[in-house]
Amino acid sequence: MIFSLLWTDMLVWGLLSVLIFLGWGASRSPQVRQQWHTIFRSSIAMASTIILLFYIFFTLLDSVHLRFAIESTESKHEQVQYSEIVSLLDLIFAHNIEGTERTYSEPFALNEYTKSIVVDANGVTKQEYLPLKHVSNRDESVKTSLIAIMMGLSISMIFVLMHILWRSETGFKDTFRLTFQGKTELPWRTAYVTMTLLITLFTWFYMLSFDYHVLGTDKVGGDVLYQSLKSIRTGVLIGILTTLIMLPVAILLGVSAGLFRGWVDDVIQYLYTTLSSIPGVLLIAAGVLSMQVMMNNNPTWFESTLERSDLRLLFLILILGITSWTGLCRLLRAETLKISQMEFVTAAKAFGVGKLTIISRHIIPNLMHIILISVVLDFSGLVLAEAVLSYVGVGVDPTMHSWGNMINQARLEMARDPMVWWSLFSAFVFMFILVLAANLLSDRVQTVLDPRNKS
Repeated sequence: MIFSLLWTDMLVWGLLSVLIFLGWGASRSPQVRQQWHTIFRSSIAMASTIILLFYIFFTLLDSVHLRFAIESTESKHEQVQYSEIVSLLDLIFAHNIEGTERTYSEPFALNEYTKSIVVDANGVTKQEYLPLKHVSNRDESVKTSLIAIMMGLSISMIFVLMHILWRSETGFKDTFRLTFQGKTELPWRTAYVTMTLLITLFTWFYMLSFDYHVLGTDKVGGDVLYQSLKSIRTGVLIGILTTLIMLPVAILLGVSAGLFRGWVDDVIQYLYTTLSSIPGVLLIAAGVLSMQVMMNNNPTWFESTLERSDLRLLFLILILGITSWTGLCRLLRAETLKISQMEFVTAAKAFGVGKLTIISRHIIPNLMHIILISVVLDFSGLVLAEAVLSYVGVGVDPTMHSWGNMINQARLEMARDPMVWWSLFSAFVFMFILVLAANLLSDRVQTVLDPRNKS
């Protein structure tokens, strides 16, 4: 077994390391720590954060890729052959990958969704619903559900007790009692309830997935639950990495235009005005299609289809980052123009303080609330943008799992009779929950960090 690092895997784990380092540094600042405590005093913000962490957990599971050695019956001196690249999430749901059906089936169905022409032993041709190959009897579903619920509750209880023990200062019993009564400074009870519901629901889905196709199958018999979970990584990566790519560009150009003014301001204004005038979809389509032509002309660059689709995902992230910074840049320029006229900045200039020092000590700290709010809001918009771009055919590679590809494949299924609704419904629910949680958290961040909200 060897580890196989894709481009996006390196970005994900590098980003996680940076965020852990920044979080450790921010925790040493009493002011920053107090601000985040104020944000998480809201039960809605706490529940939204738990949901987002749940999505990030699946992203990390799908960002560890492995290749296994294939046993060879020939000479041992030959070069070792390896299997296709798989992730930890693929290994967890290997039974769903292997249990591919022939065609459509409804959630928890025992038979195919449409009738097939069969010939019986007497040579009579008739139409009937063929049974699915990889499902079991419904008689065991109740027992499996009870076991799954008990297992999910047990796992959740272990995490809850460990966390209460870790944060207990006045004793475990007192901390447990205050948490159960909802009298803690932060709404830990809400966090524990949300985490318990998510773990129990996932455990129930996972254990039933050995006996049923929980969310049905698509046209070629693929499991929809597995596809929905695999699509989490694509949506989260586009939302997070694109935001972090466009953030330095927006901050650098926006602050420079507002502080230096003159020809610097004119050039930057001309740049983002011109870029904003180009329809975003056309610019993205041109970039993605150019990249597609280059990859088609150089097939030797890639050892597998996964590496090819990963490079296209990375290029799509870069294109979205290049085209998404103009709005935040315009906003930061306007705020910098206002802050640069305030007394503390004027005094710093009078004492001969350098421009870089003014930016780092006076401008950026007073723009952090706008930056944080924009980051969370842009995340939601980019997750939805991926779905729209994949729907029109200029998003991620068609072989890559994404909610946009699921919606694109389901558009014709909605027009058939009988209607196939579960693929579109599953993609919609997973995407809706992610975007809703991000928007609810952004509302709380805006309420707390916006200086105009004195309360």
